[in-house]
Amino acid sequence: MALASRFGRLLVGKTYRPQVVQVIRRSLASSSEENVEYAKFPGQRSHARYVTEPIFQRPDDIEAMPVYRVMNNDGVMLAADQDPQLSKETVEKMFGVMVQLSMMDNILYDAQRQGRISFYMTAHGEEATLVGSSAALQNEDPVFAQYREAAVLLWRGFSVQQCVHQCYGNTHDIGKGKQMPVHYGSADHSYITISSPLATQLPQAAGAAFALKRSNPDLCSITYFGDGSASEGDTHAAMNFAATLQCPMIFFCRNNGYAISTPTSDQYRGDGIASRGIGYGINTIRVDGNDLFAVYNATREARKIALEEQRPVLIEAMTYRIGHHSTSDDSSAYRPNTEVRKWEDFDQPITRLARYMDQKGWLTPEAEKALRMSCRKTVTDAVSKAEKQLKPPVSELFNDVYDEMTPRLESQMRELEKHVQEHEDQYPVGDFRS
Repeated sequence: MALASRFGRLLVGKTYRPQVVQVIRRSLASSSEENVEYAKFPGQRSHARYVTEPIFQRPDDIEAMPVYRVMNNDGVMLAADQDPQLSKETVEKMFGVMVQLSMMDNILYDAQRQGRISFYMTAHGEEATLVGSSAALQNEDPVFAQYREAAVLLWRGFSVQQCVHQCYGNTHDIGKGKQMPVHYGSADHSYITISSPLATQLPQAAGAAFALKRSNPDLCSITYFGDGSASEGDTHAAMNFAATLQCPMIFFCRNNGYAISTPTSDQYRGDGIASRGIGYGINTIRVDGNDLFAVYNATREARKIALEEQRPVLIEAMTYRIGHHSTSDDSSAYRPNTEVRKWEDFDQPITRLARYMDQKGWLTPEAEKALRMSCRKTVTDAVSKAEKQLKPPVSELFNDVYDEMTPRLESQMRELEKHVQEHEDQYPVGDFRS
């Protein structure tokens, strides 16, 4: 084998800085063709060559993974062959869900600040990651969300009214008031109920994908998580499990720059989350998360790979969290407001898509204004209705813990009922259904 060919094979799939290339070149040149050997240890990939110089692969010597993009900030398509050619009706639905989510976030965030609900989380700046990905899935694909993915539900037909009922925890909440606000779940929409602890949904999604591989090969699971959740041990377990057992699933990381109060610079030293996928042996792509069409294309292709090759895929969507982490957070304590305003003015995904639609003749300023007013009315009407509903009965606390209520739980329920009756003046009993 010629030196050039051997040299090329060693560097395939990697881009090194010149000084590293020279070290590898010298090491290869120092051995004759007859002396070339391949290591055959069971814990490595095949075709690992022995070299005669200590070559440390330093992270800074490898170029960062590229970011896949289809549409620039002005809404202009950058490559005609990457245009997904979505219909006007589909793009209008995408835009409508993004605007509706943004309006719901604004109003319910304010409702929490007014003490009308206990908690809320917005998805400001991340709308394209959610709508672009959900549009590329089948509605039956099980979704294991984190807590910022309400748009996936809206895309699948879960109504704004259902979202608001859940946030108010009233008798119309299908979760029976047992979950924190924005911790949605809907069996009808293949959306597994959200759990607060970070990253617990990842191993569950891998397990579900393994089950689908055996029972329904036409579906794959998808799990959403943030850059902060990627620091949890469950993320390692899920990725390693999915890779080794070849589970048909999509790991979708919304890398928005911050966990709660923690910038990515304090979370990891490597090249984001995407570089970890390669280490686990997972097909990986990094995408502009503010580009709706890039997210759509990447997710559609990821789903195809997951099903046809029966293996996991990792998507790292690079975006920016414009809002606070939640209503429990004040992000001005760890990032300057000028940074937030810069991103909001420079690269807001709803604005980018609006520019694209304007160029296509699919959106006028008048139509956008009317849409925003309609979306706002949908939310305010939903809030007005939800606030008039009673809370579930207090006894509902004890249901659904087990298939049948245990004697211990029955005793606790009677004890609580007696306590409330004796101290009725201390509790807002009129707000709860008897």
